[in-house]
Amino acid sequence: MNRALFLPIALLAASAYSSTALAARDTDVTSFRAADAGDRLGHGGIVATSDPADSGLDSGLPIYERAVMDALGRIGYRVGEEQTAGGQVAEVAVTHAEVQPGDPPHRPVSGTMGTMISNRGSGFGLGLNIDLSKPRGPLVSTRLSVRIRDRATNEVLWEGRAETTARADKDGLDHGKVADRLVSAMFKGFPGAAQVVSAN
Repeated sequence: MNRALFLPIALLAASAYSSTALAARDTDVTSFRAADAGDRLGHGGIVATSDPADSGLDSGLPIYERAVMDALGRIGYRVGEEQTAGGQVAEVAVTHAEVQPGDPPHRPVSGTMGTMISNRGSGFGLGLNIDLSKPRGPLVSTRLSVRIRDRATNEVLWEGRAETTARADKDGLDHGKVADRLVSAMFKGFPGAAQVVSAN
């Protein structure tokens, strides 16, 4: 009896991610300016203040605070300058929330093997699945909030909120890149792009 040997080997590329999976998105920004802020914004001394309890121990708050103050310095503020009789205060807070878990671990090579026996011969088949992609980390939403107050009156002159999503890797979220993205979007056109809010 003739014996035939078949070795069909399928090398499959990593499958595409589901179209329903969430992905990193653009930054959403909302900002408000007090109607009586006048020309007080964009110049003078300003210092930063924040409460780590509002943001969490692992929030990367110092990185976001530094990015905010760098942006305010470029706008025209004298950053870090204490003024006993005036000036402004920037209150900075940041929060994170996981909106999609990371991919489960997977083996880079897997496969199946089967055999066939008939009156015409016998054989076996081998199917290999090769996936060299790295599992994606969790998708994390980050929200940055900034309030600029008059130091003497405690009046809120300007408030901004920016939110975006980004993938974390095995070392966690890249706070530097996320902070730059949020701050750039938040202070674009400052303060003219803000919605004017009346105290009445």
